[in-house]
Amino acid sequence: MDEQSRKEKRKSEEEAARSIIWEIFSWIFSFAIALVLALALKNYVIINAEVPTGSMEDTIMPGDRLIGNRLAYLNEGVLRGDIIIFEYPDNEREIYVKRVVGLPGETIDIVDGKIYINGAAEPMREDYLKEQWTVQTGPYHFEIPEDCYLVLGDNRNDSWDARYWKNCYLREEKILGKALFVYWPFHDFGRLK
Repeated sequence: MDEQSRKEKRKSEEEAARSIIWEIFSWIFSFAIALVLALALKNYVIINAEVPTGSMEDTIMPGDRLIGNRLAYLNEGVLRGDIIIFEYPDNEREIYVKRVVGLPGETIDIVDGKIYINGAAEPMREDYLKEQWTVQTGPYHFEIPEDCYLVLGDNRNDSWDARYWKNCYLREEKILGKALFVYWPFHDFGRLK
């Protein structure tokens, strides 16, 4: 083999090695980008939650897994009726899912299982309740501070909610996101209302 052939062979081998290194680098780079995007989505855009109890039946069943939007309240405020994911006020290491029934600055009276907002004569309409509310039906009186919300479960007869908590008001900064839809088990798949 002459000198020219050896140089061409060496050059070809070097190009092949560079090609392999470049291919490996591109895979590592793609994986790193995907990992960073997944972590960013998980920590700043979506929240995953599981409901272990029947406190939100029939809207959310025990064992359902759901996805929430962490950015839902950046441009608009929390609305009455929203299902939210939040840090439990009495133990912020626990994550809860409940429905908003009282907004900042409102007074809420619960009498005989009916919710009255700001002294209204007619009770709030709650079509989502699992059954007739018969447990801990009041009377309760809540004066919600300006930066707080009042939340209750949809299954009022079996829900550990603001009626029982030491810190009955949920501070706005403890809201992690708005619950959007159930994704597991698949037979419960659907948007939350």
